[in-house]
Amino acid sequence: MAGSQRVYRQRIRSTQSLKKIFRAMELIAASRIGHARERVAAATPYARAITRAVSALATHSDVAHPLLSDRTDTNRVALLVITSDRGMAGAYSAGAIREAERLVERLTAQGKHVVLYVTGRRAVSYYTFRKRDLGATWIGSSDSPSAELADEIANTLLDAFAAPADEGGVGELHVVYTQFVNMVTQRPRVIRMLPLEVVEGVAEPGETSEALPLYEFEPNAEDVLDELLPRYVRSRIYSCLLQAAASELASRQSAMHTATENAEEIIRTNTRLANQARQGEITQELTEIVSGADALSS
Repeated sequence: MAGSQRVYRQRIRSTQSLKKIFRAMELIAASRIGHARERVAAATPYARAITRAVSALATHSDVAHPLLSDRTDTNRVALLVITSDRGMAGAYSAGAIREAERLVERLTAQGKHVVLYVTGRRAVSYYTFRKRDLGATWIGSSDSPSAELADEIANTLLDAFAAPADEGGVGELHVVYTQFVNMVTQRPRVIRMLPLEVVEGVAEPGETSEALPLYEFEPNAEDVLDELLPRYVRSRIYSCLLQAAASELASRQSAMHTATENAEEIIRTNTRLANQARQGEITQELTEIVSGADALSS
């Protein structure tokens, strides 16, 4: 019985230590999620405005720009997978990786060769362990991405899309990230970013579509496309990074809250078992005393 008590007390102390860690991580994620949501909201107007501008430009001009045209000289496809640098975020990274693997299977079935570009240590570890070749990796700021990081990723992918086929050029760019819907729902999503598919009148979720404004292009539509389309790609990638960061923090807060509650339940269970073991030990000692007294009196 005494041994059982020691085991239960050790479990209680270990679980209490873990509970403190879980609670601290939950509070940290809760303190950061507000700022992450503000960054998503702040970036949305610019992303919407540049999307409408690109839509109007593609709709009202007949310029054949490389970023708008399908490439037939290569079967290589770039896939950007956005995950987290740290764990303890529930199924956040696993959901994105699972969605990426499904996309890889579909593209491979179409006879395409997928080149992986990865952000976040979780995906880097996943693909490195499976000995998968990676075109480029970015780690260290998954929960707080910067505009400079988005520019670096966009430039790398644009260079790959513009490169000749014999130098490793890719014909498509797909992005897998986690869309932040609300604090409860975060949804893995796949988008094809290049070649651009701009559809007139497309609205954001929950909004009504608006008529595109008319633009006059100076000096000409081709020069405007050369300047605007790379900015559009960078804006979309930055938006994906911000959405993923907010999703990561929300998932971590929810996971750590659940872990804290489970730790409290384990502590209660082990406390009850420890008390039962203690009561059993006391009962056994009393029984031995009474038995000894009876033996002496007889």
